[in-house]
Amino acid sequence: MDGSPRVVVVIPAIDEEPAIGRVLAEIPRSVSEIIVVDNGSRDRTAEVARAMGATVVREPRRGYGQACLTGIAAAPDADVFVFLDGDGSDHPEQLEDVLGPVLRGEADLVIGSRALGRRAPGAHPWHAVLGTRLCVSLMNRLIGTQATDLGPFRAIGAPALRRLGMSDRDFGWTVEMQLKARRHRLRVREVPVDYRPRIGRSKVSGTLGGSMRAGVKILATIARHAWDRAT
Repeated sequence: MDGSPRVVVVIPAIDEEPAIGRVLAEIPRSVSEIIVVDNGSRDRTAEVARAMGATVVREPRRGYGQACLTGIAAAPDADVFVFLDGDGSDHPEQLEDVLGPVLRGEADLVIGSRALGRRAPGAHPWHAVLGTRLCVSLMNRLIGTQATDLGPFRAIGAPALRRLGMSDRDFGWTVEMQLKARRHRLRVREVPVDYRPRIGRSKVSGTLGGSMRAGVKILATIARHAWDRAT
């Protein structure tokens, strides 16, 4: 053992066979382990990920947060967790930018902000952009965060993650993490990350209905935490 922190990347994935190979190929080899959580795929997502050297964990219970929780449970010895999407929309080669402040002891949680980075044309549909802006604005106003995005590309130290006691099993996962980080006074930093069109069909933000369902869940999570804070 060289004493380096054990960095584990967790990638929730549903039917990402066209994208997952590219995503895994772009992750820097400096990470300790990559865990792909197969959240009920009907294609060869798991087979492709396994062939690329990733650890594949099956989680039939649907939900983004559920997949993240399962990935965390599969790496009890991790020092730092990195989360990113398996659809090719994130830029895994920017992992060092997201991870760096945690490894240097400058932050407990780092959010990759798409609002601060470059978005390729068509990467983020207008309804998803507006919904994210609304949620971020309310979160900042009601809870006191200073966020620009709820981006899925993020890194957090394992001790900090344990303090948060994450529980959301659906679309509220990312905002729950940021709200609880504020409550627990974690050191939170945003770094710019780029964003590109996903590969394949979107399950959430690519459709107006999907964005609305996710938005309702996120707004409900914000409202609940704001109520808890006021009482």
